[in-house]
Amino acid sequence: MVDRKIGDVILEVNNISLSFGGVKALTDISFDVCEHEVRAIIGPNGAGKSSMLNCINGVYTPQQGSITFRGKTFSNMNSRQVAVMGFARTFQSLALFKGMSVLDNIMTGRNLRMKTNIFQQAVRGFGWGAAEREEGEQREFVEKIIDFLEIQAYRKTPVGRLPYGLQKRVDLGRALAMEPQVLLLDEPMAGMNVEEKQDMCRFILDVNDEYGTTIVLIEHDMSVVMDISDRVVVLDYGKKIGDGTPAEVRANPDVISAYLGTSH
Repeated sequence: MVDRKIGDVILEVNNISLSFGGVKALTDISFDVCEHEVRAIIGPNGAGKSSMLNCINGVYTPQQGSITFRGKTFSNMNSRQVAVMGFARTFQSLALFKGMSVLDNIMTGRNLRMKTNIFQQAVRGFGWGAAEREEGEQREFVEKIIDFLEIQAYRKTPVGRLPYGLQKRVDLGRALAMEPQVLLLDEPMAGMNVEEKQDMCRFILDVNDEYGTTIVLIEHDMSVVMDISDRVVVLDYGKKIGDGTPAEVRANPDVISAYLGTSH
C-alpha cells in the first residue's frame, strides 16, 4: 500500500442487489469510496465484480439499493448520464476503434466536453467557425494525455497494430480524456506480462496523484492489489465477505478460504 492523502467519502454503494432471471449476481452489497483513494474490488471469477461496476456506471439497474455520489443519490441513470456526473470506465475486453489512430481513439473521450452543435461541426472542414477552434483545444488536451502515458511515438499509429499492453494504455487514455472524478478500471492488468503490469501500476498511481482522480479497480493479480490499493472490498458469489486495508483483507479467514487460499 502506498501513502497518500485520502479525503472524505464521495461514493456510497448501499445494499445493492442485482438478479438476472433467477440468478442472483449481487446480494445486499454495501461499501464506500473516499476521494483520492485507490479502492480495489477482488474475488474469484463469477463473484460479481464486473456486475458491481456496471451498476455504478449505469450499465445495469439494480433491483434493490442505491448509489450516492457527492450527496446525490441516483438510480435508473444510463451510462452517459453517469459519465456527465464524473465517471469514466475501462472494460476488461478492449472496445477501441482498431482502424483509428491512437490520437483519434483518445479524442473520442472528449465527446462529452464538446460544446459546438452538429451544424458547427459539419462546417469545420471549411476552416471557419467555433467547431474548428474547439477541436484544436480538445486536441491539445489529448496531446497532454499522450505525453503523460508516454505513447508519443504511436500517436498516429492505428491502434490495431499496437501490442496489447499499449492498447490497454490507449484505453486508459480515452477514459482520462473524459476528465473523470472517479475512474472505474475493469481488470486493467489482464493479459499483460510483468513489465506491462509494472508500467500500468505506475500510470494508475500517477493518475491518482497528478490528476487527483479517485480510482475503483477490479484486479485478479493480488500482488498488484496489495501494492497499490488503499482499501479492498472482497466479493464471493455475489456477496461481500471482506472489506478493509490490504493487510486486514489478507488476514481475513473468509477471504483466505474463498479466494487467496485457492487461487494463489
